[in-house]
Amino acid sequence: MSERAEVPVEALAELRAVCLGLPETYEEQAWVGRRWRVRTKTFAHLLRITDGRPPAYARAVGHDGPLTIVTFRSTGAELHAIKHSGPPYFHGGWGRDVVGMVLGEETDWDEIAELVTESYRCLAPRKLAQLVP
Repeated sequence: MSERAEVPVEALAELRAVCLGLPETYEEQAWVGRRWRVRTKTFAHLLRITDGRPPAYARAVGHDGPLTIVTFRSTGAELHAIKHSGPPYFHGGWGRDVVGMVLGEETDWDEIAELVTESYRCLAPRKLAQLVP
């Protein structure tokens, strides 16, 4: 098996700062890329698509890469809007509420912070979610 593509240091630093600022979260190596969890639930996943791998992500985005993406959870009107807004957003297809965004030079990290924070709220126990302003 080929070596997995590492996520860009800059994107990792940006996402790490947001995710680890949320209550009782931790970061770990995922099967590909890095992920952030609350308890055992993944609320953000950062990875690279290179040469069409991982294939499920390449299909969801519609591109063989190289690309850096972040996936997260969403609900309600925001989920509907993201699913139907097109690039840089995409619907994962492997979970009804899993969506993502292709990252690039124009990425708005404040927007990513909001999306990831909402993802955390979707998955965190109510007591923890209420601690997030």
